[in-house]
Amino acid sequence: MEHHFQQLKPKQWILPFPLKTEIPQLEPGTGNAKGAKEAKEESYSSLSEDYNSTDSENESNPSQRRKDLSPGCVPSAGCTVAAQRRCHLARPQADYLPLDVSNDCQPSRRRESNDSESEDESYMNNLHFVPKMRSLRQRMAEHMVPVSDESSEDEAETKWEEQQIKKAVKLPQVIVSFFRIASLQDVHRAHQREYGKYMEDIESSKITVQELEKSSDAAMNYKFYRGMKTYVENLVNCFNEKLKYIDELESAVHALLQQRATSVLKRRQDELKMESAYMQHLTENASSFYFSVEPKNQACRRQLRERSQKAGHHEGMSSDDELSVTELAEFQKSKDNILEESRKIFEDVHADFCDIRKILLKFQEWKEKFPDSYCDAYISFCLPKLLNPLIRVQLINWSPLENSPDLEEMPWFRAVKEFSDAEKSSESKRDCDPDEEVLPRVIEKTILPKITAFVKNVWDPLSTSQTENLIQLCNNVFEKQVLSRSECSQAKRDLINMVVLRMKKSVEEDVFIPLYPKRGFNTPPATKYACSVSSLLQLLSNVLLWDGIVQEDTVRDLGLSKLLNRYLLLNLFNTTPGPENIEKCKEMVACFPERWFQNLGSGSTLPELLNFCQHLLQCARMLHRNNHSDETEEVILLLVKIKALCIAEEFIEEYKLEHLRSVIRK
Repeated sequence: MEHHFQQLKPKQWILPFPLKTEIPQLEPGTGNAKGAKEAKEESYSSLSEDYNSTDSENESNPSQRRKDLSPGCVPSAGCTVAAQRRCHLARPQADYLPLDVSNDCQPSRRRESNDSESEDESYMNNLHFVPKMRSLRQRMAEHMVPVSDESSEDEAETKWEEQQIKKAVKLPQVIVSFFRIASLQDVHRAHQREYGKYMEDIESSKITVQELEKSSDAAMNYKFYRGMKTYVENLVNCFNEKLKYIDELESAVHALLQQRATSVLKRRQDELKMESAYMQHLTENASSFYFSVEPKNQACRRQLRERSQKAGHHEGMSSDDELSVTELAEFQKSKDNILEESRKIFEDVHADFCDIRKILLKFQEWKEKFPDSYCDAYISFCLPKLLNPLIRVQLINWSPLENSPDLEEMPWFRAVKEFSDAEKSSESKRDCDPDEEVLPRVIEKTILPKITAFVKNVWDPLSTSQTENLIQLCNNVFEKQVLSRSECSQAKRDLINMVVLRMKKSVEEDVFIPLYPKRGFNTPPATKYACSVSSLLQLLSNVLLWDGIVQEDTVRDLGLSKLLNRYLLLNLFNTTPGPENIEKCKEMVACFPERWFQNLGSGSTLPELLNFCQHLLQCARMLHRNNHSDETEEVILLLVKIKALCIAEEFIEEYKLEHLRSVIRK
């Protein structure tokens, strides 16, 4: 046995698993080698007794022993002690443990069979089938720390026992720690779920708070919408009640103006009838029938013109603004009565329902507080119609044919423009503000129809003052004030069509050229002819003023094809060229728009002016033959102005007037 332990001395190991064998505890102060040796001998003696008892049991029940030693089965404590005892008793006899413990004589038989194979070969052959069973001390030696001498063997064994005890204590702690980690993980997951639930509750609470905050303003919002609804209903009811009075006063003003225009037109028609009757008597050789005394009204107008010294007036021009004192007084009295009635329309109405600025402030407040609902209600489209009655009341005394105040100076215009431009000054400006269209729509829905009514019933195309005022207003509305985003609105087309229709009617009905034999310019027929030509020139000038507003083709057709070629040239050809004839030609050329001659071909003029150019050429030839060089040069200048350069060069080449070529080059 000592020899066996000497073989284990070079290296000893610590066993990695605890044994169920009870280790005797050393008393304090008895840690010497002798006490340890005695304890070890006692342990071996107990092991020997256990071995004998266990061996006898195993021999009596070998199947139970094989079952305990079967792979994968943990042996009992008794079996382990018995195995240790057998190993201890077998060491003096052999170097190994028998595989079959039931056959006690197998080791001796193996030593006797040296003839067939050696002991080492038998041992190696057994290793191929079953792993060699190691004793307890061998397994202990594998895990024990190597010691240098025999004296430290007991210390190493003690240290090994302490390590096994620590492992035995540590394993439950590891198991407990593992279950504690699992428990903490479950708690952590529960806390995470609870945290997620709390976060959802927080978000839900925030949404609820926002809804409650909004609902707190719901009462105020409802109050505002309720008040706005009531205000609009009262406003509409007020306008519906006052609208009939507005229509009556507006119709009265139009009737008064139309009556004055009708009287002027009747006066002109009466004069044309008198001239026609006089020309009829001339054809019957009753030349003494000429009116030696002018009509009373015509004489009064002549006296007014002489006192006013109106420049540029010629005999025969329209003088509709030259009313008699009685007519003027009656007209002004009737107009003042209408204006007085118009001031009483909203006399019993609160300012919040009749002041355009205050009305627009109500809607501006709506827009600032609730812009979405403001846009959804299309207030920008409703305001022009809503403000129409109030604007019409302010326009009762306004006429587009007279020197009335400009639209920009009127209170309603300034209020609507400030409302339309309010969004431009604010920081929260939208890309497309619908209120910018309020003013254009007011002009389109209210102003243009009123102008169209004046053109239809009141405007006299022969009146230069009315035509100039009307054209100035149209230019201001069409160019300075953008109507709408559509290229051409229906109201604008209706106005232009009415202007064209009224001019056509005037050309067909208000023009009269008497035809009579040629006489001297101082005779009464010549005087009546001069009046007719002056009237035609006035109408021609008024028609051509519409260039740029009315289409160019329409203006050229009315002015050149009809007035010039059909009436004026017919009478110019029948007159003797002279200073007065040349003066009329200058007036005609002055009426032509200059832009008509800018893009013409070299040496050519408008097709409608070819007959007029031939008349100028005949006048130039007659004046040159009569040695009127200054008048001849004036005629050449007229040809150059209307771009009839070929005709002018033809005349210069015909009469060898080289000094006039400088006029053409200019």
